[in-house]
Amino acid sequence: MNNKTVELLVGAFIIAGIAALLVLALKVSGLNYYPGQGTYQLTASFDNIGGLKVRAPVRLAGVQVGEVRAITIDPKTFKAVVTLAIDSKQNQLPVDTSANIQTEGLLGSNFIGLAPGYAEDFLKDNDRIEITHSALILENLIGQFLYSVNKK
Repeated sequence: MNNKTVELLVGAFIIAGIAALLVLALKVSGLNYYPGQGTYQLTASFDNIGGLKVRAPVRLAGVQVGEVRAITIDPKTFKAVVTLAIDSKQNQLPVDTSANIQTEGLLGSNFIGLAPGYAEDFLKDNDRIEITHSALILENLIGQFLYSVNKK
């Protein structure tokens, strides 16, 4: 093989490796591009969001349909109010849809899982999801288990 051909192949291999590492870094960091155009907003209140972050995915049946846009505290109820940006293609979520904070794996990052209900009416822009389930905090579960074992 010609020396220049070998150098070109090695250069192409290194460029492909760097591109693969960049894609991997973006996937691992959780940075994903979910455009704000063509979305509508919903809000949901939770007692405990357990480390949920802005830009966390919102999933319906395991498929990403949106992302968390903002997290604030309601000054009256002291609950976390999470603002969700949902893809406008998913505009037929029933009003009795529930929002759950779930974890990717045992120690993974949190995301919002939507479970549609059976109502005939649909959620619209700036509506509130009334049925919510807070995050399960592993430390709290272990503490409750240890307390119940010591009690017996």
